[in-house]
Order: sequence, then structure tokens, then C-alpha cells
Amino acid sequence: MNVSIFDDVKSIKGVGPKKAKVLEALDIFTIEDLLHHYPRDYEDRRIIRTINSLKEDETVLIQGKIRLIHKSRYVKGKKRTLRLLVSDNTGDIEVVFFNSAYLERILKKNVEYQFYGKISRNNGRLQMLHPNLSVSTGESAPGILPIYSLVQGITQNEIRRWQKEAISYMKELEDHLPLYLIKENRMCDLHYAIENIHFPKDVQKLKESKYRLVYDELFLLQLALLSIKQRFDKDISGIEFSNQIKMEEFVSKLPYKLTGAQSRVLAEIEKDMESKKIMNRLIQGDVGSGKTAIAATAAYKAIKSGYQAVLMAPTEILARQHKDTLKSMFEPFEINVELLTGSMTAKNREGLINDLKEGKIDFLIGTHAVIQEDVQFNNLGLVITDEQHRFGVKQRLLLTQKGSNPDVLVMTATPIPRTLAFILYGDLDISIIDEMPPGRKPVITKVVNRNTGREYAYDFVRNEIAKGRQAYVVAPLIEESDVLDVKSATELYEELKNRFKDYKVQLLHGSMKQLEKDNIMEEFKEGKIDILVSTVVIEVGINVPNATIMLIENAERFGLATLHQLRGRVGRGKYQSYCILIAEEKTELAKQRTQIMEQTTDGFIIAEKDLELRGPGEFFGVRQHGIPELKIADLAKNIKVLEKVHK
Repeated sequence: MNVSIFDDVKSIKGVGPKKAKVLEALDIFTIEDLLHHYPRDYEDRRIIRTINSLKEDETVLIQGKIRLIHKSRYVKGKKRTLRLLVSDNTGDIEVVFFNSAYLERILKKNVEYQFYGKISRNNGRLQMLHPNLSVSTGESAPGILPIYSLVQGITQNEIRRWQKEAISYMKELEDHLPLYLIKENRMCDLHYAIENIHFPKDVQKLKESKYRLVYDELFLLQLALLSIKQRFDKDISGIEFSNQIKMEEFVSKLPYKLTGAQSRVLAEIEKDMESKKIMNRLIQGDVGSGKTAIAATAAYKAIKSGYQAVLMAPTEILARQHKDTLKSMFEPFEINVELLTGSMTAKNREGLINDLKEGKIDFLIGTHAVIQEDVQFNNLGLVITDEQHRFGVKQRLLLTQKGSNPDVLVMTATPIPRTLAFILYGDLDISIIDEMPPGRKPVITKVVNRNTGREYAYDFVRNEIAKGRQAYVVAPLIEESDVLDVKSATELYEELKNRFKDYKVQLLHGSMKQLEKDNIMEEFKEGKIDILVSTVVIEVGINVPNATIMLIENAERFGLATLHQLRGRVGRGKYQSYCILIAEEKTELAKQRTQIMEQTTDGFIIAEKDLELRGPGEFFGVRQHGIPELKIADLAKNIKVLEKVHK
């Protein structure tokens, strides 16, 4: 029977319908999928160590006969243990298993076994706890063994056996990289790489294989993104906006002077908008760096050239805020700015949609509501999305389809490391606003211990409120948890209501109805609430210049990007602002995170560190970008390879 790698995984001996169903949970359907299910780790079992050479904390392979078997009785609340005395011709060692009744039945005295595990010390004596075990075949050591991610119903031995068979069908697997690239990068061929990623003969061969497969994965990813970008650049003509309408007309009427970085970015946008190609540009800038002014200037050029513009924001609060800001900016130019959200009455919505279709609305601001099917524009020329990481690629696409090849501007206040931006936004040109408007005071950040620093933190909050300022207090959870030792927003709210009886304390969280959330934020903005206790729902949101304190409870539970976003909620007015992190730094990682927050307010430095500390998966819900999940490449560790690939 001719078996191909493109055949169903059931073609492999031992994979019946039941096992095939289990493999589906690992996204394995064909033999090729199985070959690309790479090991997550390896056990180096090339050398059998003598018992007298063992040291504490080593992970080793030993071979010896069982001299004694001691079964402990089950004691309520305690694990039942099985203790073995194993010896070779150099000495003996205790090997301990927990809750392994099946081993008690099969292990025999004076038979030779191989044990692979970590050496520890107990009462001065070395022992091996719960190792992997196999009957010694009298042959040499098994070599470097792959360890795979599994699901229930499959064992390591089964998957190793299947992989060996899958490799024998590999002849059809084509090497998709051109020979010159393989030679230039001194890489091994694909067959060699796949064979040695699963069953490496030695560490060098494993390194060569891993490099090749990491390169492949990043290469294909970049290729896919570049093909999207090329489609925008070449095939379709975009709108050529009038070069008679100058952005300077709008900028000169702003009540402040633009920074050098803002002017540079605007020049890039103006060039894009006047060209034939469709603009597809990402504006990256820290919280408060002035992205809204840039979006407004681009919208001015589009509208005065006879087109409509739309801005989509992730929350109603943010959409409303944008509408208020932009309406006042556009008043002198007789430009009509309107808001469309999910909470509008049917009658109001209907009227607004008609006006939009007839071209009576120049600039529409809204939430996801703007991508609904019945929302039609008269002549859409510019699409802006704010806080892009809250939207997927698909939503951005839906919005652009509302016009005939409109220009696209994407804004984010979540600084992304440059290398990662290449990946996530390979289909976009990137502009960076790396300068803050003059006069903005950096937020002072202080970390206090959860158990010993709380009183200091609360006193500080009290002093600021006494001066007429306001405070945010953020907790990781809404309700109390039996599992996690963290303060919930509800718990904090009750505590602070008692401690700050003279002041107005209010609770806000994501489970509330939108209208209720909006009302609370409006009251906070108007200064009617002194302390707003919340979950991360306020991470992206309202502008309250009078709020000068951000107190974050259990700060160790948040990622650096989130902490930085939360800190960006304060420091928006003329007063000095503060961020207090109440943390329990149990781990080295938690300590590093909070130290970085104390040391810098630069979002780009923080983003680089976040990527280093957490890896990209968590950093940025990669899946919602439509980016395939990486099986072997790690964006944090393989940045050098990524740069090579990019070139």
C-alpha cells in the first residue's frame, strides 16, 4: 500500500478511529500534521550513569536491579508510596513512586530496569522521585528522547512510535525554500530537519534542525503578510486625495503646536493620501502622545476632498469621548460629526443611517455598530480604527468594504516592540510617535508591599483627594475567588467605602449594563465621584485630567502592557500624578515587572521587556489577528532569525 504524507493519520499502524479522534484535539488530521507536531522538550538518555557518580539536582538515566520493594499502607489524606532499593555494581539508591498501584503489580525483584529522573536528597541520602521507568533490554542507552504535548488517551511511547513510521513516508515532502536561501543561511534540508527534530542523533543535529524549522515558520508568516501588503500596494488603485487641500490649514487652527514626531507622521500620511496606492498605515504612540490630533487632521483632508471618514473605537465610553473632542475641533470648519453606538434608540439610529447614506454626515464615530450591514456611506474615503488590538483583522476588513478602496489608518496606544510590529502588522506601514507633548509631567510610580505598605498607600490617596483630586483603584477580579488569594473589586469597594466615609466611592466593572457604566464614568469625569473602584474595564477609556492617582491592587497579577495602559489613565492634566502598585512579589518575575514600572514610563521600553518576560503569546492575543499560531518559533527568543527573514 502506497502511503502519502497527505493521507489520513489513520493510515499509520496503531491509529484507529478512536485514537484519530483524540489526535484531532492536537490539530492532527493527516500524517503531515503529525510530522509538524514537534516535541516540546527532550530527555537526554544517551549516557547511563553509575549510581556512585550521582549528584543532587541532576536529571539522569540509571540502570540497576531492584533489591527491595517496600509498599506503604494508604493513610487517609496521605499519598501511598512505593519505595524501591535499586543497585548497580557501584552502589544503591532509593527510588520512590507515589500512588502507583499498577507498578506494585508489575515490578519484580532482581530484574534490571532503567530509571530516568531528577536526583534529590532526603535525610542526607540521595533518592530519585517518581522517575520514568522501562525494562532494561541489555542494550545501550536509548539516546535523546522527544517529549510531546499530549491529550488524555495517548502516551509518549505511542506518539514516538507513530512519528517513526510517519518519517518513513516523508519522501513526498517538498523543500519549499530555494536552494540559494538554504546555502546562504547554511541550513540543513527539510527532510533532515524533520527527522532530527523528532529523533536527534546528537545536540548539534537538534540545533541545526530547530534553526531550519524556526526559519521556515517565520519565513512563511512574513511571506503571507507581505502578499497581503503587496495586494494593497499594487493591484488596486486607491483614492488620490486633493493636493490642494493642505493639512496645515487644519493644524494652524489647533490650540497647541504639534511635536516634531507628530509633524513627521502627518507628512507620511499626507504623502500616502495624495498617492494612488491605498494607505494602510499603523500609528503607534504612547498614551497621551497626540494620536487623536493626527486622526483628525487626516479626516480633515479626506472630508475637504469630498469624502466621508469613519472612526471605530472599542468601547462606547471611548467613542463618546472621541466624538466630543472631534466635534469641538471641527466646529470652525463646518464639518458634521455624529456618533453611532449600540445603545441608540431605533428611531434615532434610523435617522442617522439615512443622513449617512445621503452624505449629510461627514465624520462618523462609533463602536462595532459601524460595521453592521445596514450602515452605508455615501462616499467613504478614510477608515480609522482606534486601539487596534481590540479588533481583529476581519473587523478592519469589514469596515474598509463600506467604501471603494478607502485609505486606512490604524491607531494603537499599546506600544508594540518594533520586531513584533513587523509580524502583527506586516500588512501595514508603521509610523511611530515617540515624543510627548511639552509640559506633560511623567507619572511617578511607587511599589508598596501588600501586607506592610497598604496604610501608606491609603494615606497618600487621602492627601490627594483632600487637595480636590480624584483616584482610580483597580483590582484584578470582580468577585472574590476561593482559588486565588487576591482582593476583588467588590471587596475593595466595601473596604474603601468604610475607610473614606467622607468621600464618594463608586464601583465600576465590565458586567454592568453599558448605560450604567457610561453614567458612572460621566459622573467621575464631572468630579462627582472621588474614588472609582474598578476592574481593567477602564484600561482604555476616558480622559479625566483631575484624576491624579492610579492605585493597582495585586499588581503582580497584571502584565506590563496592562499596567502601563492603566497608568496612562492619570497624568492627563496639569497636576503631578502618581501610580501606586500594591504587590506581593513572591517570584523573581513579579519583582522584575514592578521594578521596570518604577524605572521607566516609556511604553516602548516596557513593551520590549514585556515581550522578553512573557513571550508573545500572552503579550498580545495573537490569535485574534488572524496570525497562525507558531508551533516552533518564539518571537521573543528568535528575534535575530526574524530580522534575517524580514530582509
